[in-house]
Amino acid sequence: MDVALYEAIFAMMESMVPEFDVFGFIRERTGNIMPGITPSSIHTSADGKHVQIGANGDAIFKRFMLAIGRADLAEDPTLASNDGRDARRDELYGVIDRWANSVPLEQLMRTLNDAEVPASRIYSAEDMFSDPQYLAREMFLQAKLPDGKPFRMPGIVPKLSDTPGSSEWVGPTLGEHTDQLLAGLGYDPAAIGALREQGAI
Repeated sequence: MDVALYEAIFAMMESMVPEFDVFGFIRERTGNIMPGITPSSIHTSADGKHVQIGANGDAIFKRFMLAIGRADLAEDPTLASNDGRDARRDELYGVIDRWANSVPLEQLMRTLNDAEVPASRIYSAEDMFSDPQYLAREMFLQAKLPDGKPFRMPGIVPKLSDTPGSSEWVGPTLGEHTDQLLAGLGYDPAAIGALREQGAI
């Protein structure tokens, strides 16, 4: 397996490469929305939880609007395709924001699931710590700080059956190997002491 960290994000950039290569368009920051694909954004529930809602398919958009009580928008012929929705995206995001802000997360997710609208809750660190899937996949490892205080750190990913990997220690304390490394570079104890007195190490 050969994976670079940046490749995970690059894979999610979707049309950024052909946009630049064909049109010379450089995508800039747009907040949570996906430019040109409407509606697809992050919204906040009444209890302060964040949810990504991707209702940008024509049939999905119609189901979504009906589910939130906006038959007028579901049946609006100017919103039947993405071009029309994108032209009115500020209006649509306002409608969705107001709906999402009015209901707690559990009700919001139930409404979306019942209407078969793609949506995903966005986890906080607190949410991760209690999620059964995170726990079952051993996404947290138990460790101890040098002073003995226990803490959790990220588990090993990806999960490989033949070589699962492990974490044996949390790393050295600051400066723990300084003398050893400098000695390996040819510094004698007096020179190392001088560097320490000068505040260089």
